[in-house]
Amino acid sequence: MTDSPTADRPVEPVEPVGVILQRWRKRRRLTGQQLGDRVGMSQAKISRLENGHVSVEPGDVRLLVEALDVPRAEAERLVELAEHADDRLLEWVPAGADQATRQREFGRAEAVAREIRIMQPAVLPGLLQTSEYARAILSANMDDDSAVSEAVNARIQRNQILHSGEREFRFLITEQVLRNQVCRPAEMISQIYRMREVAAFPNVRIGIITDDVDLPIAPYHGFYVADDRWVSVDLFTTTLRSAGRQTLREFRRVFDRLEAVAVTDIDDLLSHYLARYARMLVPNQAAR
Repeated sequence: MTDSPTADRPVEPVEPVGVILQRWRKRRRLTGQQLGDRVGMSQAKISRLENGHVSVEPGDVRLLVEALDVPRAEAERLVELAEHADDRLLEWVPAGADQATRQREFGRAEAVAREIRIMQPAVLPGLLQTSEYARAILSANMDDDSAVSEAVNARIQRNQILHSGEREFRFLITEQVLRNQVCRPAEMISQIYRMREVAAFPNVRIGIITDDVDLPIAPYHGFYVADDRWVSVDLFTTTLRSAGRQTLREFRRVFDRLEAVAVTDIDDLLSHYLARYARMLVPNQAAR
């Protein structure tokens, strides 16, 4: 019989290191306090490591696998998993969380960031949205009007962070975003005026990738980079986040390459789309 607590049920490739270490501890019939005493860690830290509340450092894993007498091959595998654990994109806000909760979670994460980079190829970033635009976006997958209103209010509250002079914001969108009419023409006009207003903030830079540019890389999806702390990718039902250094470097590189071909003198472009939506308000003018 192999000396492995997972021998009779295969471990999924993305299973957290802390969960595996916890099984080894229980197999060795040690309490968290007893294991902590062996390696010079508190019981509270052992618990946080096992439950995934803190990142598992490779050095800590080496101490723990030695104290748990984990076989060499398995010990080396766990250390390697710890070294690359944060490079995976993992679910951040659970799929079951409502939109208002998602907005508040983002707000708490943004509160500790100093530089925020956001790229969106289809819709405006949440921090730039007016309440009407946000309502159109958020109501697409929500049937409860009161829940939509709560989510919109939470998103607009997040936007107050733009007034913090201590933070720098770099927004990047494609021209297609301006063309995507997600709400009524009058509301799109208000949204574009809001963009023009925010673009004048000293701590904000908005770049637009125009239709005629040669793309250095295809903008498959939107993403959000906060300092060198984490990157997140929004999906329809949840948000994925990674704090891995390699993942962060890759997303920052993508952002920089796309930003290099974007225009930042956006006033004329915004005026063009203001006129486009204004024509939609006049009978018989939209088709001209």
